[in-house]
Amino acid sequence: MSFRLQPTPPARPNRCQLFGPGSNTKLFAKMAASAADVINLDLEDSVAPTDKDMARANVIEAINTVDWGKKTLSVRINSLDTPYWYRDVVDLLEQASERLDQIMIPKVGCAADVYAVDALVTAVEAAKGRSKRIALEVIIESAAGIAHVEEIAAASPRLEAMSLGAADFAASMGMQTTGIGGTQENYYMLHEGQKHWSDPWHWAQTAIVAACRTHGILPVDGPFGDFSDDEGCRAQARRSATLGMVGKWAIHPKQIAISNEVFTPSDEAVAEAREILAAMEEAKKNGEGATVYKGRLVDIASIKQAEVIVRQSEMIASQ
Repeated sequence: MSFRLQPTPPARPNRCQLFGPGSNTKLFAKMAASAADVINLDLEDSVAPTDKDMARANVIEAINTVDWGKKTLSVRINSLDTPYWYRDVVDLLEQASERLDQIMIPKVGCAADVYAVDALVTAVEAAKGRSKRIALEVIIESAAGIAHVEEIAAASPRLEAMSLGAADFAASMGMQTTGIGGTQENYYMLHEGQKHWSDPWHWAQTAIVAACRTHGILPVDGPFGDFSDDEGCRAQARRSATLGMVGKWAIHPKQIAISNEVFTPSDEAVAEAREILAAMEEAKKNGEGATVYKGRLVDIASIKQAEVIVRQSEMIASQ
């Protein structure tokens, strides 16, 4: 083990983040009643420039009046290259109640972007005497963002989560695709005349997971654009979960159940993890550092793997 210990990420469920535009008030009650762990009320891409002020007022009223239950309540502000973001932050923290949990910062390209929002949040919190500290989540959506991903992950003690925004990321990278997440038709290898597709988002997701785990924040997969393709969404979510991500965005209500299913450890997985822990405990009593479980070697590293599954299951069950 390195002298640099890996911090523990926030212990909250983050299997599904449901997005809805702040300009559409009819969606708020439905979002609150959904099974999503996190609600992201959006002031950015889904809101037209002419509707920014109205959407901001709608979101503040919804924070203050809608019963959001135990969900993490987050607002995606506008990006720092617009004239809207500072007013988003100031109005939210001056007018919204303590029910607001988190601010999501889009299109983060460097640690200074996070610092700018953190500094403004800190000033308004102090001025208004807010008692609950606002958390931050960032979205990696550019070549600069992925190039600086670790410094971004270390940029603020407020930072609790980081997501991959596939569409803007693809545009920034010059990728020849109009798809949002998932397998891309032309990203394949040819072997004996047969196509074998790979995952063009894999390396970016892995970089995000590594940065997040290093600094104790939650890595989250972004949107899957084709909400008519349930199996494609499920496959993308499974790949993300395998890599270490804890959840995924939903841009349509039908995607909530898929994310909750994939990012909740199955009963079978939890049972096997507990059996591995029991087998290793028995090996320890016998003075052994490894043992055989169902025909395969398990050792101290296997304990850590099993504990990840058990802790995740127990945390979700406790909510």
